[in-house]
Amino acid sequence: MSARPAALVLLLAALAGCAPAPEGRGGADASVASQHAAVRERLDLDERQAFDDAMRGFVAAPSGVVRDASGEVIWDFAAFDFVDGEAPPTVNPSLWRQARLNNHAGLFKVTDRIWQLRGFDIANLSLIEGETGWIVVDPLTSRETAATAMAFARQHLGDRPVSAIVYTHSHVDHFGGVLGVVSAEEAAARAIPVVAPVGFMEEATSENVLLGVAMVRRSEYMYGKHLPRDAQGLVDNGLGKAVAYGNIGLLPPTLVVTQPIEEHVIDGVRFVFHNVPGTEAPSEFTFALPELKAFNGAELVSQTLHNLYTIRGAKVRDALRWANDIDATAERLGDAEVLFNQHHWPVWGNDEIRGFLAAQGDVYRYLHDQTVRLMNAGLTAPEIAETLELPEALDRHLATRGYYGTVRHNIKAIYQFYLGWYDAHPANLDPLPPVPAAEGYVALAGGMAPLLDAARAAQAQGQHRWAAELLKHAVYAEPGNAEARGLLAISFEQLGFAAEASTWRNAYLAGAQEARDGAPAKGFSPTRMRELLARTPVERFLERMAASIDGPAAGDLDLTINLVLTDRGESHVLQLRNGVLRHRAAPEDPAADATLRLTHAVFLDMMTGQAGAGALLTSDEVTIEGSTLDLGRFFSLVEKPPGNFPILSR
Repeated sequence: MSARPAALVLLLAALAGCAPAPEGRGGADASVASQHAAVRERLDLDERQAFDDAMRGFVAAPSGVVRDASGEVIWDFAAFDFVDGEAPPTVNPSLWRQARLNNHAGLFKVTDRIWQLRGFDIANLSLIEGETGWIVVDPLTSRETAATAMAFARQHLGDRPVSAIVYTHSHVDHFGGVLGVVSAEEAAARAIPVVAPVGFMEEATSENVLLGVAMVRRSEYMYGKHLPRDAQGLVDNGLGKAVAYGNIGLLPPTLVVTQPIEEHVIDGVRFVFHNVPGTEAPSEFTFALPELKAFNGAELVSQTLHNLYTIRGAKVRDALRWANDIDATAERLGDAEVLFNQHHWPVWGNDEIRGFLAAQGDVYRYLHDQTVRLMNAGLTAPEIAETLELPEALDRHLATRGYYGTVRHNIKAIYQFYLGWYDAHPANLDPLPPVPAAEGYVALAGGMAPLLDAARAAQAQGQHRWAAELLKHAVYAEPGNAEARGLLAISFEQLGFAAEASTWRNAYLAGAQEARDGAPAKGFSPTRMRELLARTPVERFLERMAASIDGPAAGDLDLTINLVLTDRGESHVLQLRNGVLRHRAAPEDPAADATLRLTHAVFLDMMTGQAGAGALLTSDEVTIEGSTLDLGRFFSLVEKPPGNFPILSR
């Protein structure tokens, strides 16, 4: 945006009913109003078909709140009641429309024998009527919301048992609530089939154990966990309203779909599964229900542009493979008359489904092909992201707008997928880390005061991206500078108010919140995942332990520890050498420095931080042989990462 005189900025803000550069949480400035006006001009936000589809088959809406066993509120069905009517100045009008569509919570009939519960979590819980009970597809994120959804379904559809569980893919919002659908004891006693795509257990457990701390902390930014639910805070998450941060569990699959196309009859219903790994998730399938003329697209397609890279942090996804599998879905569709996915509302009508799939596939393919074209022309990821736009026909297609993923960060993901982080400029081969670089920039600006003056001038001109760049350095250089943090919060807030992507809005507003109030007092407790961890292979924990060793402190040590899980008949040998921890499932090493014998429950207590060294020494379920000193030295090297680390400073 070109520079504007301050008086003109004030006039535009007054005409827009907005306050320029607010000092605290509040209004949007004139630059935001201008961007919102351009969105309204470009897009047909009054289109009604999506609203009709979002309410089609509506049966009933839930109310009240969902609490965990301690009384903490996990979900509030009234939290987003303010999302109604015209978009306020602090929310991008296109995102506001998506937020209104996602506000339709309740039980919906999709077609004969298929139902969905939407708005109980970020994902949908789908129910397919089998011969003896409900086939449950994707039991949400948390035990609490899944149990509420099932109770609500039974209230309106009758008390049928669960006859099967289907996980479409390995992301936690599609399996974590399973123990709210059926207990582990009942699942075992009744031999309930649990169906998942190949690679499910490895991906579901490795992602949440190895990098769970960092991903959860970053997800708090992406999903706006700590933001107030109002027009200046969290309004939506693009894929759904919010994430239910409750208790997470897992039932291991009893039937793994391994072939590209594999057919099974489950409780009398014929499923034709199609594995689509490496698209939206490393392990994922879609499925056809030929007799019901229905197709489930899992999360391969949604009513939004999805992420090729998710800003909470995850493996980069393959845009070309994703596009190809969407095209293949159109070929596999047959005579299906409804496409129901695990987010959002369905698409009805064979022709309409094909048009929907064509637009979705074209977006990913266009981004892939054009990014690669510009990469081969020598452009860097930021340059491509700044210049490449979708063709008008795709840009105006509301079901492919960037409410969750964005064109800009997906372009950077494609660049990363092929060429990695290095852009070939030698200055970027070994750049300074954030703090010394920031100190250099502040000095170059002539000190903190001139840098802050430059940031204020940029804010007055509506140039909040540049202001944020300047203020990023200011806060890195002087983390305790309240003035710098306050100014950074202002620019983050304006960038958030302008953003069409819920994920970008949430990240900016979470950044503003942290700039003003600091990082959260506490992080996500791993005890929330205990039911998941209880069914996680021990090797995943040992991988996490190896990645938690303080390497510099361990560099001169050579220790061997036997780890024996007495109630599971498992023995693992851990060898620490050169600051590297190696582990293998093997018989006890007689030459080990120490042997730790304990039950699996105590091991989980230890890995989740519920049991410390004292508990190991006093528990009746623990036996230590060999050198207690060496064992203590070993565990002193295993760091416990903070789940509330700051994002804006170091």
